[in-house]
Amino acid sequence: MRGQGYDGASNMRGAWNELQALFLRDSPSTYYVHCFAHRLQFALVAAAENEISVWLFFSKLASIVNLVSASPKRHAELQDAQAIEIEHTVTTAERVTGRRANQIGTLHRAGTTRWSSHFNSICSLIDMYGATIRVLENMVEAGTSNLIRGEAGGALIAMRSFEFIFILYLMHKIMGIIDLLCRALQQKSLDILNAMNLVSTTKALLQTLRVDGFDILLKHVEPICTQYDIDLPFMCARYKEATGRSCQQRDHITVEHHYRFDIFNTIIDFQLAEINNKFNEGAMELLILSSALEPKDGFKSLKIDKIYNLADKFYPADFTKQEMHYLRCQLEHYEVDVPHHQEFQNVSTISELCRRLVETNKSQHYYLINRLIRLVLTLPVTTTTTKRAFSAMKHVKIALRNKMEDEFLADSMIVYIKRELSEPIDLDSIVDDFYFMKKPSGTTSIGIFS
Repeated sequence: MRGQGYDGASNMRGAWNELQALFLRDSPSTYYVHCFAHRLQFALVAAAENEISVWLFFSKLASIVNLVSASPKRHAELQDAQAIEIEHTVTTAERVTGRRANQIGTLHRAGTTRWSSHFNSICSLIDMYGATIRVLENMVEAGTSNLIRGEAGGALIAMRSFEFIFILYLMHKIMGIIDLLCRALQQKSLDILNAMNLVSTTKALLQTLRVDGFDILLKHVEPICTQYDIDLPFMCARYKEATGRSCQQRDHITVEHHYRFDIFNTIIDFQLAEINNKFNEGAMELLILSSALEPKDGFKSLKIDKIYNLADKFYPADFTKQEMHYLRCQLEHYEVDVPHHQEFQNVSTISELCRRLVETNKSQHYYLINRLIRLVLTLPVTTTTTKRAFSAMKHVKIALRNKMEDEFLADSMIVYIKRELSEPIDLDSIVDDFYFMKKPSGTTSIGIFS
């Protein structure tokens, strides 16, 4: 066993008595590399649990999306209201026209395991804020029951509050910064070096937002509140808690202090701490050293010292002291030979490099480098593909097929996992193959079955 990766549950990744520690006791080289994309997907949930105003915001957001999208009638009203708004803004030159511009969309629900789904949900509400307000107003006036009218009224009050608009655009900005990193970590073939660079740029952008972003965000939120007749709070006034009781108020806390420090800075600080915690120094160093083996762009990342340190620091049990001397010698020959060999000119991934070394028999000459490449290939750097394969099992092994044998289940899953290989296969050709397999030799076909 060479690697382990799973979600961040304490009974899984704990360093003392949990699953990670149990594996490490038997195999010290079974490095635990968390599924980074999975960690970032749940960073928002953790942020909601730590900041009550954010939790309330996403709770209201989910209620608004569910309420407006609950029936085809409301969905049609939303699209009609959006079409009227687009037509008006185009007429007044507030929108730019062009191909694929000003498309009529719908509100998106936020999923529990996809960071990008929260970002999409917020973007859709920003794009259709005015149309959503109109639909809720119609529901308050013409709702079929007191329950619907009450829910619509509560959602309308929330959407017309300054705090809702402030958090809406704050989370839109934060998620927009982190979204690129999250998407890069979910790619099937992870570019390790570029992903690590995105970690640094993401932290830098969040820090810049923390220092200079509050006043810019206010200047963006205030015109929107003015457009929709939302009351703007006086920032120098004393902030009152939700209860409004004087005995529960904090002294000398202004409205600006509440939004700047209690919400704005707190959320950004949590995101920075979350990224620093997930991308710890050990895992970062392991991934960065492993990137020296990347053959992309003509082996541009190839560094002998980095590869040597990778074997020396992280795989001491797999290379003897004598082999470490041989490894450096092999690396010197490898640097001169492989990057200039015709068979390796178009190699772009480490797995393809490993296969090409075997095909050209160079794996016998560079057997220590080949061993290190195979060890790196076992690292669970990205488990997105594996997670999606497990998610697909619910479509294969359903209640009607719950007695499926393991062999048939494995075959069915392989067709899904390697679907790029199975897509060109024509179903009629499969039927024909089975037909000719059953057809006795020496007989003449009279007709074929449908």
